[in-house]
Amino acid sequence: MTQRPEISLQMLSNPLFLSGARELVANVARRMGFTEEACGQMALAVDEALCNVIRHGYSKKPDQPIWLSLSAVGGLASPDSNGESPTEALKIVIEDEARQVDLETIKSRDLDEIRPGGLGVHIIREVMDEVSYEHRSPRGMRLTMIKRRTPAGGGQAQPSTAES
Repeated sequence: MTQRPEISLQMLSNPLFLSGARELVANVARRMGFTEEACGQMALAVDEALCNVIRHGYSKKPDQPIWLSLSAVGGLASPDSNGESPTEALKIVIEDEARQVDLETIKSRDLDEIRPGGLGVHIIREVMDEVSYEHRSPRGMRLTMIKRRTPAGGGQAQPSTAES
């Protein structure tokens, strides 16, 4: 059973909206009990992913659709929960209607190659706990990213088996 997202946003592929998407993700994650570092990492991953969609998928066309959705894995805190969050992870899904690419070609460039650009996929994979790319039907791509919440004790949260 697929979990219905708590937040679903449709935006255009205009770079003007990137900062709003970053802020939305960071602020929602913060409210779910993620550390400041994790909030920044998720905002960075979303920014990199959206930039890739705009630049590579839509060839910088500013009027194409992008969907961003956020789902709390493990549930959300109730208003009277005294700050304790049951959220185990945040699932972020970015979908588009851009041209489909061979999934095997979605990888970072060689890190020894000194030049600007080309590190978005590397950054996304480094800061997120799970990353998967897939084709949408009949066109477009879907990127699913999951970031697990670090418990208050400092240890890494255990992976959830109910992520979808």
